[in-house]
Amino acid sequence: MTFKEQIKQGIPSVLPSKKEYDTTINHAPKRKEILTKEEKQLALRNALRYFDKKHHAELLPEFSEELEKYGRIYMYRFRPNYEMKARGIEEYPGKSTQAKSIMLMIQNNLDYAVAQHPHELITYGGNGGVFQNWAQYLLTMQYLSEMTDEQTLVMYSGHPMGLFPSNKNAPRVVVTNGMMIPNYSQPDDWEKFNALGVTQYGQMTAGSYMYIGPQGIVHGTTITVLNGFRKIGKSPKGNVFVTAGLGGMSGAQPKAGNIAGCITVCAEVNEKAVHTRHSQGWVDEVISDADLLVERVQKAKENKEVVSIAYLGNVVEVWEKFDEANVYVDLGSDQTSLHNPWAGGYYPVGLSLEEANDMMANNPEEFKLKVQESLRRQAAAINKHTAKGTYFFDYGNAFLLESSRAGADVMSKNPTLGREFAYPSYVQDIMGPMCFDYGFGPFRWVCASGKPEDLAKTDQIACEVLEEIMKDSPKEIQQQMADNIQWIKGAQENKLVVGSQARILYADAEGRIKIAKAFNKAIKKGKIGPVVLGRDHHDVSGTDSPYRETSNIYDGSRFTADMAIHNVIGDSFRGATWVSIHNGGGVGWGEVINGGFGMLLDGTKGASKRLKSMLFWDVNNGIARRSWARNEEAVFAIKRAMQAENKLKVTLPNLVDDSLFNNF
Repeated sequence: MTFKEQIKQGIPSVLPSKKEYDTTINHAPKRKEILTKEEKQLALRNALRYFDKKHHAELLPEFSEELEKYGRIYMYRFRPNYEMKARGIEEYPGKSTQAKSIMLMIQNNLDYAVAQHPHELITYGGNGGVFQNWAQYLLTMQYLSEMTDEQTLVMYSGHPMGLFPSNKNAPRVVVTNGMMIPNYSQPDDWEKFNALGVTQYGQMTAGSYMYIGPQGIVHGTTITVLNGFRKIGKSPKGNVFVTAGLGGMSGAQPKAGNIAGCITVCAEVNEKAVHTRHSQGWVDEVISDADLLVERVQKAKENKEVVSIAYLGNVVEVWEKFDEANVYVDLGSDQTSLHNPWAGGYYPVGLSLEEANDMMANNPEEFKLKVQESLRRQAAAINKHTAKGTYFFDYGNAFLLESSRAGADVMSKNPTLGREFAYPSYVQDIMGPMCFDYGFGPFRWVCASGKPEDLAKTDQIACEVLEEIMKDSPKEIQQQMADNIQWIKGAQENKLVVGSQARILYADAEGRIKIAKAFNKAIKKGKIGPVVLGRDHHDVSGTDSPYRETSNIYDGSRFTADMAIHNVIGDSFRGATWVSIHNGGGVGWGEVINGGFGMLLDGTKGASKRLKSMLFWDVNNGIARRSWARNEEAVFAIKRAMQAENKLKVTLPNLVDDSLFNNF
């Protein structure tokens, strides 16, 4: 069968042969035993309902074995034989170009070079799933190949509920992931209901089909590291940034450090992850001996090198060894998946990867104690460095939150509302006031033709647009404009593409709209093929996350999620091709609500109208909320937006004189 025929086939009527477990692939760890005997039967019934009754007797023992062995039913037998990658949009079958663009993005999320655990349909973060099982993938792709522009595909946590009549202006796909009743949003609830096959953790861009490989986080990390060094008044050159994690998202850190121009040390316990990033050129050197690491870093400091080093081992060893050897660390952070601490997101010091994987599956209570002990040790070592002057920030991965729950010494000695921890979230002190409050966030696009030359043309178009905007930009945002122009000019030489021909840069509403309009004109003139627009959920408006995206909201509303819900509702009727809303993300299940979108530009007048309406709302919804929280930069930005658009009228806060409270 051809590729198109296999897509259109969906779940095959004749069972494919059983597949051997591929040990060369990076697999998800075994999930812990959590279902009762009755619940296991329910999970099996739930899995078998995708298949004709005549196959149930054969599939039941196989799915039962998967559930026992891996803690989930992945349906490995139904994994397609064709190469999993984003193809040119014309290679996909279907009646709707918009639907074809979504198929392209789904396959990119599962590309072996992109996905963390591709055979388990997990893109990044240890549990960020595109689907729960391969039957869902096959059925979804079939639906997309059949749908017209007057239908909408409804996705319930990876499950394609079906095609429903809608209209051309409606989204082609509406995605929800992990939308639990609030009382059922604890970590063990995810374990249970995911094992039952009724919900999944979509992370942010994994379950919304908008992940573009580690490039997406490279840019954000580059901006963060640059601004981190600016904050401490130092040049990156010859100075040290220590962090952890080389997985799907965290793997971007050493590349970002190189672009920023510092010495980066990134610890990772998974040898396959280290090998992947090293072979991709995202990290320069690999060292597995702590003493050799000290020598190498000291040499790099002396020579003021720009170099990234992967330490194959636990980051606790790095912090402790650098303290002992008196290696000065300028910036420190951590990007292990601590939103998922008990299921492979964080590996405790003192255990090998294999020992940890075995313990988390077979002795989860002991594993939890080991993780918490490790967090206490890590925090203690970090505290020694910060006492010497290191600037440490939480990178929104729930490091401080989980450390506090472990009893580590990470709480502020003088806590205030929003400042409970001894160290700031990077959003509180860096990205929030410097970027998000001004409306700047991670705008991204994918060249649906799959042609590198199209990406080069879009880079040039975007650069020209930004340079033109910068001529008249107010001084408050000149630095953001300059950083992004520098970024886009160096994008090609830094070889950031992994998977689809994609790019990311930080832009405000004006920048996003003008870049998108320029793309749409170029498509109409035949200079480039169709383009998919999107963004990271980690943005101005898409995410309500009290310990990350909205951590610099100090009016008490950082624990509310109105913004994210309104964001996705507003995007859906303003022209998005698909929309998504998730429980969970980079900080954990039950800790965040986040929304995303995708939009296909095809060169038409309709696309031009939709992009202006949707992108303006998508950014300014968040600025309005941030301005109402009395964030000075956001008040400035929303006033500019109202001047630019006379149909916009936002409620502004009246500031209260502090002296009124002197006698309270």
